[in-house]
Amino acid sequence: MGCCESALGTHPEREHQHQQQQQGLNPPLNTHPLSSAATTAAGGVPSFSEFSLSDLKAATNNFSPDYIVSESGERAPNLVYKGRLQNRRWIAVKKFTKLAWPDPKQFAEEAWGVGKLRHRRLANLIGYCCDGDERLLVAEYMPNDTLAKHLFHWDKQTIEWAMRLRVALNIAGALDYCSSEGLPLYHDLNAYRVLFDEDGDPRLSCFGLMKNSRDGKSYSTNLAYTPPEYLRTGRVTPESVIYSFGTVLLDLLSGKHIPPSHALDMLRAKNIVLLMDSHLEGKFSAEEATAVIGLASQCLQNEPRERPSMKDLAASLDPLQTKSDVPSYIMLGISKQVEAPPTPQRPLSPMGDACSRMDLTAIHEILVKMHYRDDEGTNELSFQEWTQQMKEMLDARKRGDSAFRDKEFRTAVDNYSQFINVGTMVSPTVHARRSLCYLLCDQPDAALRDAMQAQNISPDWPVAFYMQSVALAKLDMHQDAADMLNEAAGLEEKRQKGGRGS
Repeated sequence: MGCCESALGTHPEREHQHQQQQQGLNPPLNTHPLSSAATTAAGGVPSFSEFSLSDLKAATNNFSPDYIVSESGERAPNLVYKGRLQNRRWIAVKKFTKLAWPDPKQFAEEAWGVGKLRHRRLANLIGYCCDGDERLLVAEYMPNDTLAKHLFHWDKQTIEWAMRLRVALNIAGALDYCSSEGLPLYHDLNAYRVLFDEDGDPRLSCFGLMKNSRDGKSYSTNLAYTPPEYLRTGRVTPESVIYSFGTVLLDLLSGKHIPPSHALDMLRAKNIVLLMDSHLEGKFSAEEATAVIGLASQCLQNEPRERPSMKDLAASLDPLQTKSDVPSYIMLGISKQVEAPPTPQRPLSPMGDACSRMDLTAIHEILVKMHYRDDEGTNELSFQEWTQQMKEMLDARKRGDSAFRDKEFRTAVDNYSQFINVGTMVSPTVHARRSLCYLLCDQPDAALRDAMQAQNISPDWPVAFYMQSVALAKLDMHQDAADMLNEAAGLEEKRQKGGRGS
């Protein structure tokens, strides 16, 4: 049996990255996001890296409107999409307008500056993309909505008082951390920037650490909520961030997004009860509420120098914490994101059974017997396309097939790669075969990419899903592997009912 080498020629993405390094766009990049080297630990936050546009298009279904999770409006018309990478990790992708960052070097430098941060109270930035006119940021995906949704647009229950105090402390802690790391400026801090992770814990979006555009426009909200000095100078300062934090404290107190001037009028008239969220139904500590109101008042001082530091705010909020032993998801009234139960399995064909057992030898025998019968209809070639190049490409595929049958998998990968790189013909079978070669050479990341490419070419082909299930299992993503196996079996069953065998 042959064995693949770790490098099989120059990868086009590596060449693109090398060119960008030569142009000074970014420092040496980490490995591709699918690589194990790109993560700090199993289940940890991935290291910051560059993504290709094709990766992000695939993750977001070509930036489908169905994947939009946030829109910023006319003043900052940037969209945020959810997406899923080939390694099954969920991500959030912020897509800037084409004119927001005309200088790719400036955008890359800003992204790398934010990407160095790593904190459990941040929705961390894990990558970026500069491709032509496209400017995109990639962050950890937070599945449990925003503070604005839970405060202003809740369905079943409002956020209880202890959870509101936890939100305030977590955000103050995140901002204090960013400041200590040399990034004290946060743009347009508001309740939409506070996100809840899979455990219901509040986190601060990393997107606010970057300007909305190179010109530094930083506030997309109503001017009534904007720091007064920003209205005078157009510049964000660390003290401006404190002011905006004060508006978030008002949101937490009132359950409404009320202008600071109105809130201060209530406080001067000592209408504290009127300020507090009526949906709390009095279930809060008056002493704690008074303390938070005092902090909000300090943050909203007209003179920037009279506002407290973020470190002082965090220190003041810490003693107010209660219910520290109660998980956030319980206080939010949501279900904890746990591993899904095993997927009910359909009856498996020989191919499905071999994949479920990860029996690569049996899979190899089945793919050899199948030959290319499922490639029908994937290519329509004119007579003029049968050139010498075409002949050489088909010869490369034949050499690959011969090596594949003889279990010389390194040679098979080399020849199949020649066939694929020409691009005149597409063949899901070639990608499936090369995927198996990669599996046999202990390269499951590459195997998964090939299996997904086979699915792109032939969306309802069961073999593409079967090969993905094996690659996912090899990557220790067993629940995703089980889901993919079941999906493949369903497609195979559908084909058989339609009179076409797999």
